[in-house]
Amino acid sequence: MANKLHVKKGDTVVVIAGKDAGTTGKVLAASPSKGKVVVAGVAKIKRHTKPSKKDPQGGIMEKESFIDASNVMPYCPKCKKGVRIARVVENGKTVRACVKCGTKFDK
Repeated sequence: MANKLHVKKGDTVVVIAGKDAGTTGKVLAASPSKGKVVVAGVAKIKRHTKPSKKDPQGGIMEKESFIDASNVMPYCPKCKKGVRIARVVENGKTVRACVKCGTKFDK
C-alpha cells in the first residue's frame, strides 16, 4: 500500500530545503510509493538523448527531476507563504485546509 502525501498533483508548493529553497511551483507529478514529487522549475537535470523519430535533433534536454516530498510545503494564497495542512471533515468528506487561516485546498 502506498503512503499518503500531503501534496497532490496540481497543488502550488514552496520548496523549503535544498538549493532551490524559497522557490514556488506547481506539482507536476507525485509518487506516494517513493515519497517524492516533481515541481515545475525546480531540480532541473540534463539528459543526453540520441536522435529518434520523436526528436530527430537529439542533444541535451533539460527537465525537472523528483525531489523529496518532505522538502515542500503547500502554498496558501491567503497567507502568501508555505503552510501546514489540517484535515477537516466537511459534509462527510475530509478536505485539506490551511492550519493558520482555514483556506480549503481541495475543491
